[in-house]
Amino acid sequence: MSAQAETLISDIPAYVRRVGEQARAASRALARAEGRARDDGLRAIAAVIRREAAALRAANAEDLAAGRKRGLDTALLDRLELTDARIEAMALGLEQIAELPDPVGAISGLQARPSGIRVGRMRVPLGVVAIIYESRPNVTADAAGLCLKSGNACVLRGGSEAIRSNRAIAACIAEGLAAAGLPAAAVQIIETTDRAAVGALITLDEHVDVLVPRGGKGLIERIMREATVPMIKHLDGVCHVYVDAGADAAMAERIAINAKTQRYGTCNTMETLLIHRDAAAGLLPGLAERFRELGVELRGCEESRALVPAMAAATPEDWDAEYLAPVLAVRVVPDLDAAMAHIARHGSGHTEAIVTESWSRAQRFLREVDSSSVMVNASTRFADGFEYGLGAEIGISTDKLHARGPVGLEGLTSEKYVVLGEGHVRE
Repeated sequence: MSAQAETLISDIPAYVRRVGEQARAASRALARAEGRARDDGLRAIAAVIRREAAALRAANAEDLAAGRKRGLDTALLDRLELTDARIEAMALGLEQIAELPDPVGAISGLQARPSGIRVGRMRVPLGVVAIIYESRPNVTADAAGLCLKSGNACVLRGGSEAIRSNRAIAACIAEGLAAAGLPAAAVQIIETTDRAAVGALITLDEHVDVLVPRGGKGLIERIMREATVPMIKHLDGVCHVYVDAGADAAMAERIAINAKTQRYGTCNTMETLLIHRDAAAGLLPGLAERFRELGVELRGCEESRALVPAMAAATPEDWDAEYLAPVLAVRVVPDLDAAMAHIARHGSGHTEAIVTESWSRAQRFLREVDSSSVMVNASTRFADGFEYGLGAEIGISTDKLHARGPVGLEGLTSEKYVVLGEGHVRE
């Protein structure tokens, strides 16, 4: 890093402001760029990442060594590591994003009005997107790719534990952008690990249009408290599966096992299982045995424990817990209304599922459960941008304005009205 850069970074607010100014200018250049140029940029970045795989591994090795010295746990070190397979996945992901349809500039709903004008909506980039994330350096490439494809400039602030890896990936991105004739400032990383940079970035209203925080609950809670820039985010993933009366037992068991055990540490993993009283006696003992075999600890209500005495007693805190671990809360409920009331009180608005043979109760669940994804007879683990056909996602939103659920390319754009006339004037 140059002495000039060091001087700039010694004044954190000034440095972050300059990054924002450069991103704003780049966003205007990207808005003018053809979709083909942006796709060429993505493919060029992928090619540089493959070519520089050894340099990426070397930078990542320094981060891993520093992480071990700091005492990072095994799970965090695993998320931090860039293997050959993960580097190839970054490159392949960029190429896959390049193949997706270009959302920018599409006009929909064009209709002629009685005055003679035609009115429609055009999809346009948001402008400047700031992504704040932890641990995983591959997010640097993924986020840059999604923002570039959707015509947005982006400012990336990764975790301090991945700073060397992120810098090396950013260098690949800069080279690919230059090869495609796109501005280098279209993708910038915050070079300092000083946490003051986060505070400066999340209040940079004049240059940042939206924030996407990706990380632990502490990070997102801080940003929710302090940010003045709008956010696309979710805080918790307290997801439920409700097994209805008369549900197919084999289907219910298959969905419940997958929703909990396919991966423990994801935001769309089931954390609470709700079972209708009429289905509990026939289903819960066998299901509990399957979970025991898989190493999952069950914590249940009194009615659940009457059917499975070995189950630990649930506390009030268990109904609100996002375990991200092999622990599952279980509750027997008298009917669908009680299940939906539990979800309304304890859910996080992320993903909820019902297992049922009743079309009418399935429709009630879809209409009345207030979450960003609501499912019938499917595992909550499907709440994912790739599984939804979005190609990729930048995160999950549990907010209700602009974007909700998995956020892909369309969620990184907005719409504006366009009017086409031929000299029309209003009478």
